[in-house]
Amino acid sequence: MDYTVTQKALRQQPNVRLRNSSMDGSDGSQLFEDTSGCASQTSQQRNQQSGPQAAGFPGQSMLSDPMSNLAMAYGSSLASQGKEMMDKSLDRFIPISKLKYYFAVDTVYVGKKLGLLVFPYMHENWEVSYQQDTPVAPRFDLNAPDLYIPAMGFITYVLVAGLALGTQNRFSPELLGVQASSALVWLIMEVLAVLLSLYLVTVNTDLTTIDLLAFSGYKYVGMIVGVVAGLIFGRPAYYLSLLWCCAAIFVFMTRTLRLKLLSEAAAEGRLVRGARNQLRMYLTMSIAAAQPVFMFWLTYHLIR
Repeated sequence: MDYTVTQKALRQQPNVRLRNSSMDGSDGSQLFEDTSGCASQTSQQRNQQSGPQAAGFPGQSMLSDPMSNLAMAYGSSLASQGKEMMDKSLDRFIPISKLKYYFAVDTVYVGKKLGLLVFPYMHENWEVSYQQDTPVAPRFDLNAPDLYIPAMGFITYVLVAGLALGTQNRFSPELLGVQASSALVWLIMEVLAVLLSLYLVTVNTDLTTIDLLAFSGYKYVGMIVGVVAGLIFGRPAYYLSLLWCCAAIFVFMTRTLRLKLLSEAAAEGRLVRGARNQLRMYLTMSIAAAQPVFMFWLTYHLIR
């Protein structure tokens, strides 16, 4: 009888120990195991593994793709080709490279050129200098045409015209706009008339449209001098100063264009008294004589 009781107790003892071991990890009220620590460790490991990928920017994978790099290179090449085509198209209508030559001036050149336009009688050498079949920049050659003085002269003429209209209580933005547009239209018509005359006379010259625009724009210097003199000293001073500037621009244009229009005849050894050369001389004198007419036409109404 005691043997059977002892055997039953030994069989039930492991179950009691198992139950006690499951309850020793915490207080006696906990029925399940705490797995929160394992879950937090697993999430930390996942965050550490995804850390380098999250540190990069979103487009890193796209930029590292060889196809995207090829597309970017192709796009940049297309942009450069488009820029070159645009520059060529723009240079066909507006020669930017040639315009840089006409604006290559400095202060010394501008001062000497203004003196030459007002007093050209003592100047002897009127030939344009060349270096390896290329004309020298205006800042190194006083005889070279430029666009800086004509452009600044046109702007200054418009401002002086506005001042003259203001002193007469006739200023208005519309009238000033008409004054500027009319001066610009007359300048364009003058250049077109000279080009048509050169075509009809069949003169082979190195004069370009920009050269004619520069030579025709030099008259604004005399126009400014005449209007300023008239505003300060009255109408007689306007006539005297404008007469002086008209004679100066006539001499300047005659001596300058004579070398341009008669250069072909001089190179071929033709007689100056030939009919064709006389026609070229008449054309040169006509272009020079048109400058005083435009100078008076565009300034006489500004002085009262």
